[in-house]
Order: sequence, then structure tokens, then C-alpha cells
Amino acid sequence: MTNGFRGLRVYNTLTRAKEDFVPIDEKKVRMYVCGPTVYDYAHIGNARPAIVFDVLYRLLRHLYGEDHVTYVRNITDVDDKINARARRDYPDLPLNEAIREVTQKTADQYHADVAALGCLKPTIEPRATDFVLPRADGLTDMASLIQSLIDRGHAYEAKGEILFDTASMPAYGGLSKRRLEDQQAGARIAVEAHKKNPADFVLWKQSSADEPGWDARFTIRGAAMTIRGRPGWHIECSAMSAAYLGEEFDIHGGGLDLIFPHHENEIAQSCCAHGRDVMAHYWMHNGFLQVEGRKMSKSEGNFVTIHELLETERFGGRKWPGEVLRLAMLMTHYREPIDFSVRKLEEAEAVLDGWYRAVGDAEAGDIGCADTIAALSDDLGTTAAIASLHELRSEATKGSSAAKQALKTSAGLLGLLADTESEWFAVKASEASIDTGFVETAVEKRLTQLREKNFAEADRIRDELAAQGVQLMDYKDTESGERRTRWEVKR
Repeated sequence: MTNGFRGLRVYNTLTRAKEDFVPIDEKKVRMYVCGPTVYDYAHIGNARPAIVFDVLYRLLRHLYGEDHVTYVRNITDVDDKINARARRDYPDLPLNEAIREVTQKTADQYHADVAALGCLKPTIEPRATDFVLPRADGLTDMASLIQSLIDRGHAYEAKGEILFDTASMPAYGGLSKRRLEDQQAGARIAVEAHKKNPADFVLWKQSSADEPGWDARFTIRGAAMTIRGRPGWHIECSAMSAAYLGEEFDIHGGGLDLIFPHHENEIAQSCCAHGRDVMAHYWMHNGFLQVEGRKMSKSEGNFVTIHELLETERFGGRKWPGEVLRLAMLMTHYREPIDFSVRKLEEAEAVLDGWYRAVGDAEAGDIGCADTIAALSDDLGTTAAIASLHELRSEATKGSSAAKQALKTSAGLLGLLADTESEWFAVKASEASIDTGFVETAVEKRLTQLREKNFAEADRIRDELAAQGVQLMDYKDTESGERRTRWEVKR
């Protein structure tokens, strides 16, 4: 391969085309993905980008080497909703301290949730509050970026706010394909009088006495001033991506809803502050998510968190394993809209049960299926990758040890089949309050009855287990030719 190309093609939102992925430096592939705003437990829509870009991270590590890929996913812990929750939950603490208490709890929960979904930890996970003011280590911070924008004529102060001057950037709107002249004030949009242009956005907002704030020093029109305030939403990602990936890097990812205004404004800030034409070379966005055919919202009653799916019986009357949630997401291509439903989860679980039975307790190897890698290398073609895993399962079911290992290894590229067959079904039995020891003993007794041709007693044992939700599957061992029985919990 030349120029760092490893056969990976991705759809670039910036160009609206599928392109060969060629990193700036193949020994230092860099990706930034917008992470959660940790004011509350993450909902199932937040799980989609976590899973999608985890698959991309795994693929990049496979293609370029684990030590040559840096994945940065931020945590947003500056937000008006966070402020309100902090006041409510910790009224006796100073607000900034209360915010830290709130966000630490929800950030910890987010980490637990995405770990249960099989997501690897990113290389670096910066928190926005650590990058507001200049740092002792000299890494890029928000206040310094804002000052650079002021110095270069791209930002101005008005009524205690510092705003980005969109008219100062002729290329503004390139990602979303929105022309600046089309973004005029309309009947539904209230344009603040202090803005030069309707599309101008806040870089730094003045804080009142009961709002969190940082004392940031700026030099504006030759005069030094301190403005106690807080950063606008968009500037944090410009600062944190530059801090760890540089002024120009390879991939920026997130949900489709972030294209405008968040990612558009990130590009504007970063390019203008650093004097560059490019921030990220490839922009990738996952599609929207609905729940049971409707837009997810609390008013619709279909708002569900990852934690609720994993730990409660609210959705479909039962808990769902993290791998089931993950596969259900990957069964739809990442750029397509997805309808998240109980039926989809049941389908995903049945597929995983079949794969685990085929793999057994085989270990992963060093080489995955070429078809799986090729499918993922075509803009994360997870549906084609899953089809290749079904083919491997067919071979593995026939007893091929090579197919078993290839299925285990290839599924690992999608973050699946992390357990062994025995571990997978033992956990399912435990969650269903099934006594695995009792079942194993009953299965052996039934096999004895079958060998002795006492079919009535064998059927009685089978029916007794079925009444407890345990389904038996008889098969013949391909090597010994002996009768065997698998069992699984059917909910």
C-alpha cells in the first residue's frame, strides 16, 4: 500500500461522496468524536455514535496498528441543564462544585453503560471544564482560541458576549451546504440586536452571580478586560481536538444532528483561529434513531436510557444484554435511520445465540475473515459484515475449527462475541433466575433416558425444563458421533 491507504473508504459529509481514506500520517491516525453532555443518564440515541465510532476505531487499529491510532472523545460538562440539575441536587454547595458532583456521577454512569455495550475506551477523554482557561501544560484552551479569533478579526465583543463574526469567513456553511445569505432572520427566529449577523454565534457568554463562571482575560480593541463568564458550546471541541490531535487531523465524527450548527461552527472557529483551510479531512455522521417507529421523546413516553435497557424491565418487559443492544444497532448501516424496537432486539439476540452456539468456547485468532474486513472497509458496511459472519457460522456449525476461530475473530472487529458460549448462556440463565446446575443435571438425566429408550421420561424432563423457560436442542457431535444436547433460556 502507498500513501497510508489500506483499502478503507468512508463517506465524507464535507464532500457528500465516498472517498479513499488516506491519513495525514499513517503512523499517527487521529480521530475526534463528540461525546456526551453529562447532565443525565445517556439515552439510547447516545449509544449509536458510541458504537459506530467504536467499530471504526477497532477497524483503524486493525488496519494501521493499535499504537498508531489516537481516538479522542470529549465529555461536555458545561451546560445550562447541568447548571439547573446542580442547583437542584446540591443546593448547599458552591455552584461550580455542585456541577462537578453532578457530572462526575453521570460521567461514571456513561462509562459503565458504554462498557456494557462493548465499547473500547478512547485513547483520551478530556472534560470541557479542564480546557476553559490557559493551562500549565500549554495545551490549547478555549480562552486562548477566542483571543486568537479576536486578534485575527473573526470575533467581536457586544453586551458582555464575545461572538464569532460569520461574515468574516467566506467559506462558512461548507459542511452543511447552507449559504450565509440564506440564514436571515425569519418570523420564527429572534435575532439579538447586538449581533452583526443573524448567524453569528457565542464564543464567550457573561455569567450572572448565580451562574457558573471563569475569569477569562481578553484584549479587545487594544484594551485588556476580564469577563467572568462561560464558553459557548462549540468552542470546547475546537480547543480539545487541537490540544490532542493538532490543528489539522484525520476524522471528525458525531451524530447527523451535529452537522449544523455544532460542527459547522467548529470548522469556522478552528480554521479561522489557526489560519488554516481545513480542520478535519473526513467528516462522518451517523443517522437518526427512532423508538418503535416514533421520534424518541419524553412526551411520547418512549424515551429510554441505556441504563434502563441494561438494568430494568421497562423496554419489552425484560433486561437486555449489552451485546444485543450493540448488534441491534449494527444491523442497520450507520448512515441510515434506525427504528429501535423490541422486535429488533429479539432478532439480534437470536442471531447472537446462534453465533455463540457455533463458536463454542473457541479462542479468537490473529486473522479475521477477509470478507468481513472488506465489508467494514467499505464505509463501515456492517450489514455486509454481518452477512459474512452468518456464512462463517454455517461452516462453524459443521465443526470446522478454523471457521469457529474466524467467526470469533471477525465478530471481534464489530465488538461482538466477547464471551464464550458457556459464559454467554450462563449469564442469560442467571438473569432469568435459572439454576444452571439443576439444568445441567436434568439434561444429563434426559440423555440417559434417551439412551435407555425411556422416551416418556425424557419428554417429561424436556417439558419440565420448557416450563422454566429452558429450550433443549439435540444434535450429533461431528467428531464422536454421540448424541449431545444444548440448552438456552427462552424469554
